[in-house]
Amino acid sequence: MFKSTLIVGIMTLLSRILGFVRDVVFAREFAATAGMDAFLIAFKIPNFMRRLFAEGAFNQAFVPTLGEYKETRDKAAVKDLIQHVAGTLGGWLFLITLAGVILAPVVIMIFAPGYLSEQHNQSQYDLTVSLLRITFPYILFISLVAFAGGIINTYGKFAVPAFTPVLLNIVLISATYWIAPLMEQPVLGLAIGVFIAGLIQLLFQLPFIYRMGFLSRPRWNPKHPGVKKILKLMLPAIFGASIAQINLLLDTVIASMLVTGSISWLYYSDRLMEFPLGILGVALATVILPSLSKQHVNESHEEFSATLDKAIRWVIYLGVPSAVGLFMLAAPMIATLFGSDKFQQHDIEMSAMSLMAYSFGLLGFILVKVLLPGFYSRQDTTTPVKIGVKALVINMVFNVLIVVPWFMLDYPGAHAGLAIATSVSAFSNAFMLYRWLRKHGAYQPQPGWGKVALQVFFANAAMLGVLWILHSDLQQWLNWSLSERIMQLLMTIAIAMVVYFVSLFILGVRKRTFLPAR
Repeated sequence: MFKSTLIVGIMTLLSRILGFVRDVVFAREFAATAGMDAFLIAFKIPNFMRRLFAEGAFNQAFVPTLGEYKETRDKAAVKDLIQHVAGTLGGWLFLITLAGVILAPVVIMIFAPGYLSEQHNQSQYDLTVSLLRITFPYILFISLVAFAGGIINTYGKFAVPAFTPVLLNIVLISATYWIAPLMEQPVLGLAIGVFIAGLIQLLFQLPFIYRMGFLSRPRWNPKHPGVKKILKLMLPAIFGASIAQINLLLDTVIASMLVTGSISWLYYSDRLMEFPLGILGVALATVILPSLSKQHVNESHEEFSATLDKAIRWVIYLGVPSAVGLFMLAAPMIATLFGSDKFQQHDIEMSAMSLMAYSFGLLGFILVKVLLPGFYSRQDTTTPVKIGVKALVINMVFNVLIVVPWFMLDYPGAHAGLAIATSVSAFSNAFMLYRWLRKHGAYQPQPGWGKVALQVFFANAAMLGVLWILHSDLQQWLNWSLSERIMQLLMTIAIAMVVYFVSLFILGVRKRTFLPAR
């Protein structure tokens, strides 16, 4: 588990670093303009559907089913399942893609209704529709990428699927400099880059599927027993697996009604939050799902609970300092990574506000990622839906309670209220998932959690004190050159990390601390 999580984490780290480079390029070339807002919406819609249908509902339904076939049947039966899932999934995805391209104006009306208001002009709406028609096929390509990645992960090979997102960032960076300048509307070049990136990621994984002996002609058959089982598991999981994404998309709907730049500010802050979420939450969830599925099939209940406990323990040790660091260094990070002549002090301040708000919910987001496999490995996709509905309602209630008064009072930074509501919803979702697993005996905490709490509290207190001492106001950061900002930020993060891990060591944390008690 440690080795596999490390591999996925390293690959995800590489992807996130290149993702930062990509976003730095975006900020410096397009800043928080109306055109960038339009592209982010056009990219977020297929990206949302990717997480909803592919990495969310489909993957959580497909991997346990494939794992069951792998454990109980021969390779021919596994190959037969893969053929029929590929054909059926591909067929439905093609129809969804075709509908999305044709109905792009309606889709934008649904997901960004604010673009039809007097605050935005018709040209921005038209541009967003044009961009969406180019980016929407991404859902077809990337869902098949997730399908291929699920196969590879089930057989214990995590590096290739984890590396694949790196290609997206490379293509989008290239598109910014080589395609965008050729366009009358430069952001059209970014949309074309999204389309190309999806195709390249799919082609990259096919040779690995071929070497495993599973690359063959797809077959359409929704009545295949394995396909029917996956579809049955998918229907409720479509909502439950991606509740956080639905919350973020609802935030986009509301943000489209706020001042220009709100969508971009939320995007840049969300990208920084996605860094620890991807490296820790996504990596752990990817690794433990096949393990939990196998343990459930073999009725190894104690091992199942111990695997979850180990994962949650890692989340607490590494997620809490990540959240503290994001909160304390929000403005310096935004200024260093995205600050430029186009992305100026006001944009930095607004993005930092939403990043600080998101940081409060980071632990909740990561816990949701890690707890959901505890349900899907047991082929329970109904319970997360019920819990997800409650979390969604909580999000919308807090949006109304926070954002509406904030906006009505005309106080700057109403978009940060969306991030606060999303953070509250994430913690609510995580708590309800945790409580259900405890109540029904699927998870029993291992001994030593009281000691873990004290260790994490004092180590984070020490790190917080150091960050407070090293803290400089935003104006000081803006006065420094880019190289000075980078050096100061790296030095601050390095010192904070050393203080945190040395504090943990002094408090008795060793490698065995991360292992379940025996």
